[in-house]
Amino acid sequence: MGADELLLPRSQEANERLHAMIPGGAHTYAKGDDQYPENLAPVISHGRGAHVWDIDGNRYIEYGSGLRSVSLGHAHPRVTEAVRREIDRGSNFVRPSIVEAEAAERFLATVPTAEMVKFAKNGSDATTAAVRLARAVTGRQRVAICGDHPFFSVDDWFIGTTPMSAGIPGATTELTVAFPYGNLAATEELLTRYEGEIACLILEPAGHTEPPPGYLAGLRDLADRHGCVLVFDEMITGFRWSEAGAQGLYGVTPDLSTFGKALGNGFAVSALAGRREVMERGGLRHSGERVFLLSTTHGAETHSLAAAMAVQTAYGEEGVTARLHDLGERLAAGVRDAAAGMGVGDHVVVRGRASNLVFATLDENRQPSQQYRTLFLRRLLAGGVLAPSFVVSSALDDTDIDHTVDVVAQACAVYRKALDAADPTPWMAGRPVKPVFRRLS
Repeated sequence: MGADELLLPRSQEANERLHAMIPGGAHTYAKGDDQYPENLAPVISHGRGAHVWDIDGNRYIEYGSGLRSVSLGHAHPRVTEAVRREIDRGSNFVRPSIVEAEAAERFLATVPTAEMVKFAKNGSDATTAAVRLARAVTGRQRVAICGDHPFFSVDDWFIGTTPMSAGIPGATTELTVAFPYGNLAATEELLTRYEGEIACLILEPAGHTEPPPGYLAGLRDLADRHGCVLVFDEMITGFRWSEAGAQGLYGVTPDLSTFGKALGNGFAVSALAGRREVMERGGLRHSGERVFLLSTTHGAETHSLAAAMAVQTAYGEEGVTARLHDLGERLAAGVRDAAAGMGVGDHVVVRGRASNLVFATLDENRQPSQQYRTLFLRRLLAGGVLAPSFVVSSALDDTDIDHTVDVVAQACAVYRKALDAADPTPWMAGRPVKPVFRRLS
């Protein structure tokens, strides 16, 4: 089937229904139909393992499942069974369930660098709680974020720094400053410029590149010397880098860290974890001023905590992290070979750790291009590959990888034609896909 032959009439109708009732047509901007080629944004019916089906009946191999949250594959039996057991016992009570203690014990055994943990529903709540806690502990107002990382929270302290800053007071945004990843000298200069003002350094411990040797340990030292809190955002690195997170893999312990994404295999659960001395400021067993840390009605729903425990068991017993890396390495090698074979090896570029692969689509000048991304995504979708990224789940098998590589090769053949013409427009069949963060619609 050619790209122009993939027709999604039911999905198009459903997208219109979604836009009529839901701002943006989705509950996450990264899932919006503007992220996909025109008229080719499938609306999902269901998923199993590494595959999803749209409401038009098409089946796709899915990557980046649930924005990286479904790392075991959809409807993983170990997880769904654990959830069913708890649902039959009730999901939310006026006092803590014993499941909360069990889930905390399991998490702290999995991430032994943390001494206390508090669960929530989404990553933004956890990172904002970390920022609030850091401000309370240090008595400082400024927050230093890594400017090279794309997302930390939906809350004002971060969103105000993005192009989508409408509705956020400038006074709030002015309290957030940025430092570059991998550059200790620049970070120290920032801490010195705002000496005694910065409450925390918050960053992903690793991203599309590995941390330079000594970098994370150097940040730990800078935070200690300047009296600020070191926060690792492990929403993505947690479990995908190692069961104990990037902090366990690289051997550097932050004061606070946040987990989510893979923790629930699609169920809504996140975690704020860290040193007892810091975390307890949000509790009752200290003599200082109380911090309103995390207090959410649904933060400890038993079925989500059961899902988290089942995920941690699966990672430990099934060697999931190692499998994610093996699958990613096979996929990355195949895509790179396919791109090189079609003469676009410098234009379709796979980046990142094997367990967290993304791709870049570059134009004839080797600059990032939404037009070429549109062309590429159209051909992938036509071949039955739904891939806003190449982030793998452990449910993929060799057949899935081989098919993906074949489809990538076909897409790269078209990509080469567009490069030779220096114009991808004839192969886009509509407007280009758009970046998530932009000032205007």
